[in-house]
Amino acid sequence: MRVVAVVNGQSIGREGAARLSLADWLREDLRLTGTHLGCEQGVCGSCTVLVEGQPTRACLMLAVQAHGHQITTVEGVVEDDRFAGLIDGFRQCSSFQCGFCTPGFITTCAAALPELTDTSTDEVLREVLSGNLCRCTGYESIVNGLRLAIGTAHDTE
Repeated sequence: MRVVAVVNGQSIGREGAARLSLADWLREDLRLTGTHLGCEQGVCGSCTVLVEGQPTRACLMLAVQAHGHQITTVEGVVEDDRFAGLIDGFRQCSSFQCGFCTPGFITTCAAALPELTDTSTDEVLREVLSGNLCRCTGYESIVNGLRLAIGTAHDTE
C-alpha cells in the first residue's frame, strides 16, 4: 500500500506492507532511527512520535493509518527551534543516561510544553511523563529537565 504523509515538515510517499507498523516504516523505510522500539506493545513509550501534534505510540499504529497525516519524530523536534529549550533543559539536567528512552520523552514533552506553566506542579509534570518508562534515571532528572524547559519556553514567547 502507498502511504503519503508529511513527516517532519516534508511530504513523503512510500510503498509499504499493509501490516507494517509506523515505527518500522519510519525506521526502515525513511531511516529516521530516532524512534526506538522497546517493548513493541505500547507500554514503554520509546517509540512515541507526534501524529497531528499528539503523542502516539508508533509501534501500535500501522503506517497506512498515518496516510494523510502530519508526523513529527524526535528528529523533527530536535530541528525545531521552538524546542531548543527542551533539548537544552534535558542536557543541563542530565535527564538521560543510556539514552534509549530519550526520544520518547522528548516527543512527549514537546507535545505537552505549550500547556505547561511555571506553576505546574511536579505531580502534573510526572503525569505528563507517566506514559514513558526509563530504567536508568529514577525520573527526577527528567522532571527537572522538563521544569527547566518550561521556563525557557515561556521566556521566548
